[in-house]
Amino acid sequence: MPKMKTNRGAAKRFKKTGSGKITRSKAFTSHILTKKSTKRKRKLRQDGLVDGSNLKGVRRILPYL
Repeated sequence: MPKMKTNRGAAKRFKKTGSGKITRSKAFTSHILTKKSTKRKRKLRQDGLVDGSNLKGVRRILPYL
């Protein structure tokens, strides 16, 4: 059976933590920042975890992560 291919776009967007969870960066940080509060922008800088409902799909496109 051939090796599985990693989705390269996804590989640049997700990382694995030491405990095996998958992290992601938050959306809505690139533009139209003037109307967003400082607190909101600060929270968006922090990494988030991939939700359980999306975990199966992410693991499928990143078989070696």
